Amino acid sequence: MSFLETWELMSYVVTVIGLPFAIAVFLIEQRKERENEEEEVYQLLSNAYTDFLKLVIDHPDLKLMSQEATPNLTEEQRERMLVIFNMLISLFERAYLLAYEENMPDKKRRRWNSWEDFMREWCRREDFRQLLPRLLQGEDEEFAAYILKLSREEAARSAAASPA
Repeated sequence: MSFLETWELMSYVVTVIGLPFAIAVFLIEQRKERENEEEEVYQLLSNAYTDFLKLVIDHPDLKLMSQEATPNLTEEQRERMLVIFNMLISLFERAYLLAYEENMPDKKRRRWNSWEDFMREWCRREDFRQLLPRLLQGEDEEFAAYILKLSREEAARSAAASPA
């Protein structure tokens, strides 16, 4: 076998084996990078929600972790509550825009389910539900429809659970 024939054979081997292998490695690396980016977004959003909960703790007089609406608030307390709820809606919208898809893979669906749980938890509060139309003014329409649907479901669940 001559030197040129050897080189030609090696080029065929690279073309038949090496190139598909390199493409497969590239695609696997791209998928890992995408998964890492999604995980980073999820972690940043989770950190933002943790920071939000610290804000809730800083305002115990509003009783924001209670399931019931906080009665007899002063004007200043109502204003603080409205600002806090606006911050929460902004965070939920960001999570929706960055993390929600109609047909998500299982791993992404599990991450999203935790956000839906947070939204449902807040939608169980009567005062939050009542303020939703005001809070959602100017927000993404699909997000608004999504959280309003959750709100209706939680209102119906609360009504069914309460004694008649």
